[in-house]
Amino acid sequence: MSRLTQAVVLLLFGGAILRASVTDLYLRYVKEGLRPFLIVAGLLLVAAAVMTLWQSLRAGEAEEEHDAGHDHGHSHAHEPRIGWLLILPVLGLLLVAPPALGSFAAGKSGSVSATPVSDSDYPALPAGDPAPVSLLDYASRALFDEGKSLTGRNVRLTGFVTPAPDGSPMLARIVLSCCAADGRPIKLGLTGQVPQEVAADTWIEVVGVYSTQRGKDPVNEVDVAYLEVKTWQEIDQPKQPYA
Repeated sequence: MSRLTQAVVLLLFGGAILRASVTDLYLRYVKEGLRPFLIVAGLLLVAAAVMTLWQSLRAGEAEEEHDAGHDHGHSHAHEPRIGWLLILPVLGLLLVAPPALGSFAAGKSGSVSATPVSDSDYPALPAGDPAPVSLLDYASRALFDEGKSLTGRNVRLTGFVTPAPDGSPMLARIVLSCCAADGRPIKLGLTGQVPQEVAADTWIEVVGVYSTQRGKDPVNEVDVAYLEVKTWQEIDQPKQPYA
């Protein structure tokens, strides 16, 4: 690959990272706290591209001067043009942004196992009616606290719809440790006023109460908590789609 091709690829790749970092696009791929590192990485790639391009242009000028003063009777070999094909995936990253992980990933991966609170009672739910609760927190309280901290309270949860093996809708959200590559879903079963005829990947806000019903995720046999739905409504995908 010629230096010119390297410079263009570096410039486009760095530009793609910067474009994702200065908008909310990067939240589809990594956790929010990694934004400064992405910006620094993008700037370094752009700087490397500019330096490589400058050196390539200077080398080209020197070669032209050399050829003009010395006719060796032979032609200089050129880099194969196929190297420019490496630009295609970078252009794809710039022009076509893959969506955040959704129901397809949730259906292929086993649910995250909720973690119990060690040697202590669960804290009281946040103030408000309904109380805002994450899917992971609700599942942990429902499975390991037997719903004691949930009883008598209305809770509000946000997630996307994903179909269970029997076709019934479940509420899910992807949990990240670092980036989308290690994302795994947390899933909740739904009873009561279950959303009907809602397409997979539709984001909804659900208000409900604790349900004693439990199930199993067939992918990894992890216990799945249930929520008794009182009301629900469709919403736009949140700025931060991951838990």
